[in-house]
Amino acid sequence: MDRLGQWFKPYAALWITMLVGGALVMTMALLGAEVYNNVVDEEGLAALDLPALELSQELRSPALSAGVTAFTNIGGGIGMPILASILTAWLTFLSRTWRPIILVGGAAAVSTLATTVGKRLVGRTRPDHSEAVPPYETSPSFPSGHTLNTTVVIGVLVYVMCLQFEMLWARITAITAGVIFFIAMGLSRVFLGHHWLTDVMAGWFLGLAWVGMVILAHRLFHVLRKREHAGPAPTFEHPALRDDPSS
Repeated sequence: MDRLGQWFKPYAALWITMLVGGALVMTMALLGAEVYNNVVDEEGLAALDLPALELSQELRSPALSAGVTAFTNIGGGIGMPILASILTAWLTFLSRTWRPIILVGGAAAVSTLATTVGKRLVGRTRPDHSEAVPPYETSPSFPSGHTLNTTVVIGVLVYVMCLQFEMLWARITAITAGVIFFIAMGLSRVFLGHHWLTDVMAGWFLGLAWVGMVILAHRLFHVLRKREHAGPAPTFEHPALRDDPSS
């Protein structure tokens, strides 16, 4: 029973924390949708979204648009699973544990669900096709699925890399590359006219919140596992208080 408890308690804490965290992220998605419906109007579009779209149109060129399209496809429904699978398999091989698969798989499942729920609740229309770069997309616009899912998957992968590699330069490189990647992914959606800027901002916000929850769950798991395997703290008795063996 003691060995079972040593195994069960840390994993129970991990999954319970991730489930609670996932519920909180879903609640944030619901609240974000409600706030969006109440406050975003034509004035909101004029403040952020329309200027960003107009700037993107001014910066476009055939070569640049083709390059950005190729990049944004990495964060899509085909490109991101392939990239995530390769990196997760590599980290699983290096660590010789199931940790990368559990963390990345669980995090990606919740981010995908949050994307689907947010899109269905808000039902926001994307920028007009005349203002976008083909191929066009027709699904609801809020939040940006490319941005949300890329932020979550890359964020968790960077965290696992930081656990795997102790060299400071390796951790700094992983964090820098990861941040640049998911920021660029979000901006690419605006540049191509596939999303409004506020769609992308919501994706970053929800994604980083969920990554934080996953990291918190994993750190709690480690603390509890260390405590369970350490066992009860040893007790020390002063020699003067010990029973006299001759009595």
